[in-house]
Amino acid sequence: QVQLVESGGGLVQTGGSLRLSCVASGTVFSINDMGWYRQAPGKQRELVAAISSGGSTNYADSVKGRFTISRDNAKNTVYLQMNSLKPEDTAVYYCKINLRRYWYITSTSDYWGQGTQVTVSS
Repeated sequence: QVQLVESGGGLVQTGGSLRLSCVASGTVFSINDMGWYRQAPGKQRELVAAISSGGSTNYADSVKGRFTISRDNAKNTVYLQMNSLKPEDTAVYYCKINLRRYWYITSTSDYWGQGTQVTVSS
């Protein structure tokens, strides 16, 4: 069993900051890519930021220069530092982690967090 637990969402004013965290617990042998997605009401879920096992990152154009993704492999945790928040950043944010559960099984799977609400007031 693998569980992803997110935290750090909330209500913030325009220009404010929040830091999201997502911890993977359970049987985890290794973690590959980690990412953050968001879904606003009436819209499709979209990639916000991703980080590879080697530390390479990519960002949606809408958040470049404002958001920073990072990871702590020892803690099986991925973070999203969000600065200069705008009302259009309002959404439910989900983490997704691709991981390998056992050393003797080479296949990997994607796991999703339950989502955390981020609301930016104008």
